[in-house]
Amino acid sequence: MARAAIAVCALVLLAGCGSSDDEPTDAGKDSGIKLIKAGELTTCTHLPYPPFQSAQDGKVVGFDVDLIDLVAKDLGVKQGIVDTPFENIKTGASLNAGECDVAAAGMTITEERKANLDFSEPYFDATQALLAKKGSGITSLETAKGKKFGSQASTTGEDYVKGKGIDPVSFETSDAELNGLRSGQVEVIVQDLPVVNGWLKDPANSDYEVVANLDTGEQYGFAVKKDSNDELLAKINAALAKAKSDGTYDSIYTKWIGAKPAS
Repeated sequence: MARAAIAVCALVLLAGCGSSDDEPTDAGKDSGIKLIKAGELTTCTHLPYPPFQSAQDGKVVGFDVDLIDLVAKDLGVKQGIVDTPFENIKTGASLNAGECDVAAAGMTITEERKANLDFSEPYFDATQALLAKKGSGITSLETAKGKKFGSQASTTGEDYVKGKGIDPVSFETSDAELNGLRSGQVEVIVQDLPVVNGWLKDPANSDYEVVANLDTGEQYGFAVKKDSNDELLAKINAALAKAKSDGTYDSIYTKWIGAKPAS
């Protein structure tokens, strides 16, 4: 959906505000790559979504942030981050409106989204988890049917459970969804496993547990505007390949996610 430039400005983190009227500019010495703002690789994301991106001490940090920082470094620019609704990211609306150069939001690559976005090579293998209070008696998606069920709006987790005949309460953000579970609005939620694991590290959430893992075969990708930024997409893929070959990816993975699973 379109938004006035002043509304976008209010959501910009770590960066000044550019409008969709800005002419693309050359990225440092890489004259073939055009950016919406001089000296900056602008990233659209949706906060909070730890450990992939969240605000800490006035900065946006996380797994996705560190990986896109590698791309920005290769371009000789800094990364700026814009917080925008996930619906606008997955449909390509934010990129089409000129709000950002790249989308990095823990976003699963799907055929539907490929119609609106050009994705990078996959950078993360994702699974979904069901989270509930200990002693709930919920042990699977089947036993969760009939319970007050929660999901995050516009996500593949929400789509997955709907496809299994569940009509969940839809929360705008992962934080709102987790708080809905804690407050008793819902009895069980579906969410990406790394997000759930991060939440469970807090001793305040010790009454909750993962009651089932859902291996949905998902992979995350970064995205650029459809049919418009092949040069930047190639630079993102090159940075990911280099990070995986020289150990940088593993270090970032361990820092934010934990030990890597066996291949």
